[in-house]
Amino acid sequence: MTSAVTAALKQRVLRHEGLRLKVYTCPRGKLTIGIGRNLEENGITRAEAFYLLENDLKRAECDCQNAFQWFEKLDIVRRGIVIEMVFNLGFQGFLGFKRLIKALTIQDYEGAAREMTNSHWAVQVGHRARKLAQMMQSGKEV
Repeated sequence: MTSAVTAALKQRVLRHEGLRLKVYTCPRGKLTIGIGRNLEENGITRAEAFYLLENDLKRAECDCQNAFQWFEKLDIVRRGIVIEMVFNLGFQGFLGFKRLIKALTIQDYEGAAREMTNSHWAVQVGHRARKLAQMMQSGKEV
């Protein structure tokens, strides 16, 4: 069986639907993204979710590399914690953790862990913050 999905069909659908990189409401009132992807009825596949995650984590890592001289000096566990926090909070949100960033700059991992747990973010994410703070302090996966 051959596929009827051709380059011409893709271009025609793109022309008719348009390309929107942020969620919008289509004329039928459905949340939509991309080239007419109805998120309410179709959602995304597991593979698409992991593809998006990979790209989001790479973007967070790149933001950290570009912004913080100390980032590359972190071990892999602590780098991962910072990337996860940037992913979760957004880069601008992470920048609000001034005392945490200062602690990381001077390699004060105990202080960094304390700043993580003494935050509004820790209240919001609960166990996640406590676990990441424990990892920040020890430098080990738990």
